[in-house]
Amino acid sequence: MNVFGVDIGGSGIKGAPVDLDRGDLAEPRHKVLTPHPATPDGVLEGVVEVVRHFDWSGPIGVTFPGVVTGSVIRTAANVDKSWVDVDAGGLIGDRLGMPVTVMNDGDAAGVAEMEFGAGRGRKGVVMLLTFGTGIGSALFSGGVLVPNTELGHVELHGHDAEKRASSKAKEDEDLSWSHWARHRVQKYLAHLEMLFSPELFIIGGGVSRKAEKFLPHIEGIRAEIVPAQLQNNAGIVGAAMTAARQ
Repeated sequence: MNVFGVDIGGSGIKGAPVDLDRGDLAEPRHKVLTPHPATPDGVLEGVVEVVRHFDWSGPIGVTFPGVVTGSVIRTAANVDKSWVDVDAGGLIGDRLGMPVTVMNDGDAAGVAEMEFGAGRGRKGVVMLLTFGTGIGSALFSGGVLVPNTELGHVELHGHDAEKRASSKAKEDEDLSWSHWARHRVQKYLAHLEMLFSPELFIIGGGVSRKAEKFLPHIEGIRAEIVPAQLQNNAGIVGAAMTAARQ
């Protein structure tokens, strides 16, 4: 069974049909740049372009980088603030003429990794973190999702953690992999470990493709730390999974 998934990020909007039997993309994903400012109208055009690239017709799952209740956006840290209180599902669904399900981007990635990836079969406290423009998060206890945690916004040394530890912060400050791992990511993980005591951290986002460059530099964390097996496609897969369950 194939269902379409779209992952809206601070830098890109990407999507593809997903084979839900395999938990993987049925076709290579199509990506467009997120417009700046990332207003609802601008992002909507990007989503439409991605979906129409595949001539898709049917249910669509969409991720959003912020808190989502129902299909209404409640926070918008890395896109335009005009998204707040917008019914994203209604907006996108009306434009495409198809049923649309919307969920938090970190939650979508987490759902996919728990079903098909690094969290499969794990029943303790598991935390997925996606490092990109910001930091998305998904928290599971006993395999059950605690939605909309948005742990990229916990305070770390007086700042939103994602302002210090995201991959965008690494690029903006031209940090080496080892410096970023030891002085940013490690401190962030230690803070989350103190708060939640997970048994497993799953590291997702684009940096998961380069896990060997930074994970060996992280020390002193009790929890197991592994890269996301679905890498940066996890959000697309999780969005499609959620749409299929509606």
